[in-house]
Amino acid sequence: MFKKFTREDVHSRSKVKSSIQRTLKAKLVKQYPKIEDVIDELIPKKSQIELIKCEDKIQLYSVDGEVLFFQKFDELIPSLKLVHKFPEAYPTVQVDRGAIKFVLSGANIMCPGLTSAGADLPPAPGYEKGTIVVINAENKENALAIGELMMGTEEIKSVNKGHSIELIHHLGDPLWNFSVE
Repeated sequence: MFKKFTREDVHSRSKVKSSIQRTLKAKLVKQYPKIEDVIDELIPKKSQIELIKCEDKIQLYSVDGEVLFFQKFDELIPSLKLVHKFPEAYPTVQVDRGAIKFVLSGANIMCPGLTSAGADLPPAPGYEKGTIVVINAENKENALAIGELMMGTEEIKSVNKGHSIELIHHLGDPLWNFSVE
């Protein structure tokens, strides 16, 4: 999603009203229930959220100069900077070591990268198709990408062929390097 993202893709910037901030907080908590305990730390009451509208109907939300989440259509998606602050709050999968270089270059994740020895998928019932997941790597501390499941985790285990996760955002992509100022 952010492979060719540049400053020229930004159309407008505006401050978000406090009523919309409350709505955003509620929506984040609804989507990621585990974030409820830290939502006030994440978005303090007196902080100012800035809405940055971009190409392809992408909206970035920055808090105190740092993009913490973005929105395409209805779903709020955390940025990796937010995930690194609160890693336990999101659905997570783990890829094996062989997939790391491909993920960091922006490639979608294949089923074998999630089902081999170093990989880890959640136990049944797992996650459904369309779930936004944080992608960790074998023997690495921080998440390396965020993606959307193209099939449910149980289907990934049974089929074990083809693309399983469409990458949305990864370490080193233009959103990771984007500065608000």
